Amino acid sequence: MPEEELLYDLADLFKVFSDTTRIKILYALMTDELSVNEIAETIGASQSAVSHQLRILKQAHLVKFRRNGRSVCYSLADDHVLTILDQGLSHICE
Repeated sequence: MPEEELLYDLADLFKVFSDTTRIKILYALMTDELSVNEIAETIGASQSAVSHQLRILKQAHLVKFRRNGRSVCYSLADDHVLTILDQGLSHICE
């Protein structure tokens, strides 16, 4: 059994996946890095809603960002994020 603190951290990670807007953002970022505006257009949400959810995703280390002049581009943090989404989708589709 993992240590208690690791179990809390794992539970917190799964909580991040409990919001459909955050899931949509992660799927939007699967193929390319995008700006907040591009993400908002892709998922049909407001820029402020996307910015709020991106902050949560950054804190969970699920997305990373890169500054390009005045704009900021977001992408998935690593391939583990894809694996988590793929495994979750496979599980619910069985």
